[in-house]
Amino acid sequence: MRPGQAEQADGGGIIVKSTGLPVIIWVMKNYLDLTGRVALVTGASSGIGAATAAVLADLGASVGAGYFHNEKGAAQVAKGIAKAGGKVLAVRADVSRAEEIPALVEQVEREFGPIDILVNNAGSLIKRQPMRELTEELWDEVLDLNLKSAAFCSRAVIPGMIERRRGTIVNVVSIAGRNGGGPGAGPYSTAKGGMIALTKALAKELAPHGVRVNAVSPGVIDTPFNAAFSTPEMIASYVKGIPLSRVCTSTE
Repeated sequence: MRPGQAEQADGGGIIVKSTGLPVIIWVMKNYLDLTGRVALVTGASSGIGAATAAVLADLGASVGAGYFHNEKGAAQVAKGIAKAGGKVLAVRADVSRAEEIPALVEQVEREFGPIDILVNNAGSLIKRQPMRELTEELWDEVLDLNLKSAAFCSRAVIPGMIERRRGTIVNVVSIAGRNGGGPGAGPYSTAKGGMIALTKALAKELAPHGVRVNAVSPGVIDTPFNAAFSTPEMIASYVKGIPLSRVCTSTE
């Protein structure tokens, strides 16, 4: 074999020879094939959660689409996935309440089997409010929905993942968790910052068991979230700092 040539190796690798001995580069075949895997996505009735559920189903995973208020949106997401040939189950649960989470996980696992992928996406700013006007009720509501839900949904699936020595947890955080967010977003940015720390803590704890934990930190996304909590003027100011000069889509 001449230098620079490549040929197939046993087991799916490729043998490449440069100036020295041949080196086998193992190719990750079908890296994005999730056939046979089970995913649970919280907050899957719209925006990033809906897009995530659709993409996971398109890659072959059976998807539990968690939702709470937006039943119509969850039904539309489930209908779209099913129409495309995917497997999906929409399940209603208030993940800000830890006692409702086990039933959510149980329903998904009863339908599809053990959960391999958890996407902690449920969350909301709830409302913009200056810290000088902050109430304990709003603080608890925002922290429970964004941070506590991620912790306790993770807790619910971790034992099974450890037992199988396989699993993935993805926390959808936010740029607000790193820069403090916009006006009146103190509780939200605090919760998202907490999710970043939670991600690091879980990654350290679960790595020895073969379970991966990562976070995705979206910027300004074209979703009902931004439509509800940001004025057109605010969006325009955000876009000025984006190299593409536009907001991102959920699918992106």
